[in-house]
Amino acid sequence: MTRVLVTNDDGIDAPGIAALARAAVDAGLDVVVAAPAVQSSGASAAITAEREEGRTPVREVTVDGLDGVPAFAVSAQPAHIVLAAVVGWLDPVPDLVLSGINHGANTGRVVLHSGTVGAALTAGVHGVRALAVSLDVALHPDGSGGRHWDSATALLPEVLALLADLPEGTVLSLNAPDRPPSECGPLRHAALAPFGAVQTRVDSAASDHWQLQEVEGDGTPDPGTDTALLAAGHPTLTALSPVGEDAGVGLADRLGGNGDDGQR
Repeated sequence: MTRVLVTNDDGIDAPGIAALARAAVDAGLDVVVAAPAVQSSGASAAITAEREEGRTPVREVTVDGLDGVPAFAVSAQPAHIVLAAVVGWLDPVPDLVLSGINHGANTGRVVLHSGTVGAALTAGVHGVRALAVSLDVALHPDGSGGRHWDSATALLPEVLALLADLPEGTVLSLNAPDRPPSECGPLRHAALAPFGAVQTRVDSAASDHWQLQEVEGDGTPDPGTDTALLAAGHPTLTALSPVGEDAGVGLADRLGGNGDDGQR
């Protein structure tokens, strides 16, 4: 069986990670769950962690509905957990990283800030295939809202089969509408929107502070983007590129040389 690490940024107790891990088990994968001990949304690819005498605390836990599946609450950000898993913490090293299911869509170029996506991109940098999974839960002041996790998990076999045929290090981002699977449109490839479905704004500011607030995006999203297709009821799938050099800006031509001789 394929060895898979399931993580998230909403924390080990979040219902989304339990749903994703159960779906991975049902797909016949060899699952280990490891996620932040506390909410870590917005962590991006940070590898910060708590330290006790130079060591990162790890606590064995049980995930709801997954008796017998090894699971750990880690005092670290999700990308830190993935990094540890692929450089020696887990033996064997995971063949695949699943991150999510995030409570809220991860769309647009602002996926840069998502801990869910950051964990997947960290896997990709190390040559491990990864899938970030997010559910388009509407924002409500009290945190309520429908949670049709099955609209995401129902797509897992199809997406995993696709990912298995792609090169090592491939990172995909899956967003699912928060509605029953029968009410979702077909899975669509999507480009990243300039901004996400949820946007951050300064709510108040003074000389000694500011306050940020997350709000639903306004305006009409660009056709064909993940934000537009998701709003129309389509699950979306986008391939993301881990960090790499950008040769397109022509910096080597401006500075002279291509860096292969170690001299200028």
